[in-house]
Order: sequence, then C-alpha cells, then structure tokens
Amino acid sequence: MINHEHYSYRVIWSAEDQEFVGLCTEFPSLSYLDADRINALEGITNLVKEVIADMEANGENIPEPLSEKNYSGKLLVRIPPELHRQLAREATEEKISLNRYISNKLACF
Repeated sequence: MINHEHYSYRVIWSAEDQEFVGLCTEFPSLSYLDADRINALEGITNLVKEVIADMEANGENIPEPLSEKNYSGKLLVRIPPELHRQLAREATEEKISLNRYISNKLACF
C-alpha cells in the first residue's frame, strides 16, 4: 500500500484566486484552494489520500511517489552538435571529463 504522505507536495499563492493552492507533483490534475497556507497543504494531502483509496478500489495503477523511485543516475540528452563541441572544449580547458563538467553545470541550477 502506498503512503499518501510520501508524495511531493507544495503550496503556492494564486494571485488569480487570491488563495493558496496545494499541489501534488505526482497528481498534476489535483489542486486544493484555501485562504490559509497550512490548510491548503492539509487539503491537498487529504485529497490525494482519497484519490488513492478510490484508485485502489477500482484496481487502477497508482503513481509511485518520486521519493521512492530509484534513479540510475544516467541521463541521455540530445543537444545540437555546436553545443556539444562548446561543452567539450570547456571541459577540456578545465581538465575534467565532459560528463563531470555537465554534471557540475547542472548542479548549479
């Protein structure tokens, strides 16, 4: 059984709604509005719990929490040859592998 508290939740302010919006990354179609930030978080958490129970009752596939997924650490990205050349040159100038150079660049985000 999946624990609904293991999902990725966040709360943002909606200028359009003039309320806080509770969101869950693994369930992008769900949201919960409330004037109080804490209540918005509690609301989306409870909503996800209800949706999971409903999905289980109907035999539907339930998304795995991102926090429980295993990642290989490998990422294949297609880039233009000119950018590949530029990155390879910069990595060589820093005397590190291209993989390490790109990893370091990504860590800065």
